Amino acid sequence: MFNPLLLNPAYAGSKDYMMATLLYRKQWVDFKGAPTTQIGTLHGPLGLSKFGWGVTLAHDKIGVTDRTEGFLSAAYQMKLSEKFKLGVGLRAGGAYYTYQNSDLIYWDANDPLFEGNQTNKFLPNAGAGAYLYSDKFYFGVSLPNAITYDTTKVLSVGMSGNVVPNQVRHYFFTTGYAFEINPDLVIKPSVLVKQCANAPLEADINVNVLLAQVLWLGVSYRTEDAIVALIELQLSKKFRLGYSYDFTTTNVKNYSSGSHEIMLGYDFGYDIMKVKTPRYF
Repeated sequence: MFNPLLLNPAYAGSKDYMMATLLYRKQWVDFKGAPTTQIGTLHGPLGLSKFGWGVTLAHDKIGVTDRTEGFLSAAYQMKLSEKFKLGVGLRAGGAYYTYQNSDLIYWDANDPLFEGNQTNKFLPNAGAGAYLYSDKFYFGVSLPNAITYDTTKVLSVGMSGNVVPNQVRHYFFTTGYAFEINPDLVIKPSVLVKQCANAPLEADINVNVLLAQVLWLGVSYRTEDAIVALIELQLSKKFRLGYSYDFTTTNVKNYSSGSHEIMLGYDFGYDIMKVKTPRYF
């Protein structure tokens, strides 16, 4: 909701200034082997042109798997009318995976998948997206990782070795609108739909309220998984600080006290731009 570049490279350069975001997520606290994630993004316009650029660095740890990835994004922002613009973007990079077999519990000591203590793989990838937006509305569609390493699929890459991460394509669809009730009250409903093979279609249904142009309060319902409460505070015209807490609705709740996520954003040059409307997304 507050950092669309994570899912859609077409968001790069959609603002007149450069934006940086740091995020830390600890999922399913107290659940052994649960995911932890750290992400950093930076993007902005390329001078006074219609081109935008972006950088995404991320680290995930889940179970015995450790993944570090980096992607570069490039986008072109075209004006469709007085209100609407369309961004189209590409991204390219890859992820470095490490599996620590000594941390596994398994029964067949002769299984060749578990030969050696550690397995390392670097998997390149690329993705694309489109992003239609105005001051108060947005709609996006994206495929962040188009290359799969499942040889039964189109655009698949075969890899040698004992273990190859079975990367699956994920498709994302987003939309949202900001209703300006008055200068001190804005209501922004939004939806994120996620689709991938062999998994249920999942959606995040969100409602955020902006108070006095400085405080976002929101709630989100994530089908199949959780109810989320969130807050974001505009500390200054440049700094943003956000926090969210997931109330898990699956049986994982019997073993976990929920999930925490904290975000820090910095908008370079926002205080000196002649911005006619506030930034809602």
